[in-house]
Amino acid sequence: MKYIQSSEILDIPENVQVIIKSRKVLVKGPRGELKKDLGHIDVTFTKLSSSQIKISVHNGDRKHVASLRTVKSLISNLVKGVTVGFKYKMRFVYAHFPINVNIVNEEGQDYVEIRNFLGEKRLRKVKVWEGCKAAISSTQKDELVVEGNSLENVSQTCADIQQICRVRNKDIRKFLDGIYVSERGHIVEAA
Repeated sequence: MKYIQSSEILDIPENVQVIIKSRKVLVKGPRGELKKDLGHIDVTFTKLSSSQIKISVHNGDRKHVASLRTVKSLISNLVKGVTVGFKYKMRFVYAHFPINVNIVNEEGQDYVEIRNFLGEKRLRKVKVWEGCKAAISSTQKDELVVEGNSLENVSQTCADIQQICRVRNKDIRKFLDGIYVSERGHIVEAA
């Protein structure tokens, strides 16, 4: 069944500027700016006022209309990123061999180095995505803090770190070692 017209309205805070040109979205705010190319999704943007944007689809089927909410969520995540930012905390879990984690910089690129996972000699290296900052927590033992403006880059960095520490060829019910996301939040906490 075709839907004649479907739309979603996105509210924008007053300290954020959203510029959309040929489905390329640029969001500027107090913490910086973020870009997202939505050229592959067939939606129409209409600026209703300085604080509202209407996203609509004409003659779309069910899956096409479902992409409306996705586009709205993507842009609202960009808006949140330039206003409050994103912070993920990861904890090191081990039973016997303590996991050693260091942040190293090689040729301008930050990497997370993981040593002694399950007592292995192998060195694991994970690239920290662009716009993210990883640091070992000074307040909590065995904790890594990843923060940045882009939700996609922060969560992808954490996912890469968690995936490289998967236990293989052992019973995962017994070997629970790894580095896991323990807390998700914002850099600028609401007052």
